[in-house]
Amino acid sequence: MKPRAAKFGIGEVVKHRKYPFRGVIYDIDPVFANTEEWWLSIPEEVRPAKDQPFYHLYAENSDTEYMAYVSEQNLERDESGAPFRNPQIDEAFARSDTGRYVRRERVLN
Repeated sequence: MKPRAAKFGIGEVVKHRKYPFRGVIYDIDPVFANTEEWWLSIPEEVRPAKDQPFYHLYAENSDTEYMAYVSEQNLERDESGAPFRNPQIDEAFARSDTGRYVRRERVLN
């Protein structure tokens, strides 16, 4: 599989095209890099292709906060400007004036 350029970047706010959740991207895999078991657990009619970027998100829906792994084909930009509840976002990122999230510098002892 030849990786293609990712459409989204670290710190971007995205939402799922089909399911009601949104999140902030904290890592990107150029192609699928999860387990075969995880991939096969997705119903075949909606299972994404492996040869596209996959994104790690600090995600949330109306009920809970969690981490998600989502294919590029299932994401779009979220320009709602709505605040997040997920505490992991504030631990890892600071919000810029443009609404994008910028990684916080970690201080090592």
